[in-house]
Amino acid sequence: MRQTAIRGQFRRNIALYVIISPAVLYFIIWHYLPMYGVQIAFKDFMPALGITGSPWVGFEHFERFFNAYYFWNILRNTLGISIYGLLISIPAPIILALMFNELRSKGFRTVAQTISYAPHFISVVVAVGILFFFISPNQGVINSLIQWFGGSSRDFLADPGSFWHLFVWSGLWQSIGWSSLLYTAAMSGISPDQYEAAYMDGANKFQRIWHVTLPGIMPTIVILSILSLGGIMNVGFEKVLLMQSDLNLQTSEVISTYMYKSGILNAQYSFSAAVGLFNNIINFMLLISFNAIAKRAGQTSLW
Repeated sequence: MRQTAIRGQFRRNIALYVIISPAVLYFIIWHYLPMYGVQIAFKDFMPALGITGSPWVGFEHFERFFNAYYFWNILRNTLGISIYGLLISIPAPIILALMFNELRSKGFRTVAQTISYAPHFISVVVAVGILFFFISPNQGVINSLIQWFGGSSRDFLADPGSFWHLFVWSGLWQSIGWSSLLYTAAMSGISPDQYEAAYMDGANKFQRIWHVTLPGIMPTIVILSILSLGGIMNVGFEKVLLMQSDLNLQTSEVISTYMYKSGILNAQYSFSAAVGLFNNIINFMLLISFNAIAKRAGQTSLW
């Protein structure tokens, strides 16, 4: 009887299953099947022997990474850049969306939104090239302004202390507009009756934002924040690698770039897999923890 009900439900929803099947196949092929290769993190992988034939070494690669002199520096850079970016990238799109929501000219709002999210469609390579154009020590726009005001030219990428700021704020320029669209869409679902009731009660504009708009988009804020916090160990590999140099390596070397150098350039496949597995386990634990905190606090959670 139950099997008949399941078949009937499948026939009724077959169109939906067909629609989602490409996404399901994508995750199965590119995300779940490759998990078979995670075992090389616990082996001394040799291509000639294959994954199953390579000798088992247990946690040797993990211990090597944890005991390395550069471990704490890489971990500090990864967490520092991520936390710095989250502190900027979480509230900034919300503030921008609130500003867009208060614009009464529909045409001006459309133009402003288009300009703000256009950088999202620029590739990372082009974005870094634009950054180099502005901060170049010879003909960069910023250094030209500094010299025009009587200062001396400065090579920002050669300064380790400038790397985090350049990475985070250039990333905000590229993502703030696109991220604000999600909050703008959430604001459109708030009933105008709530604003009218608040206005009739004597609430000013700031109070309407604080007591009506922000509570209305709070579920969206919580969900996006949990997803962002769950990926705190994932720092943009391509952008870091493009901006990285021997002079700023002290503050620019993160786990993702170290994995690339050790795994691809130095052919230490098992060691690189162990580093990547450690990175993903930390992300997974953080995602579970932040989701549990949000759920216990009474807010919306992922599950």
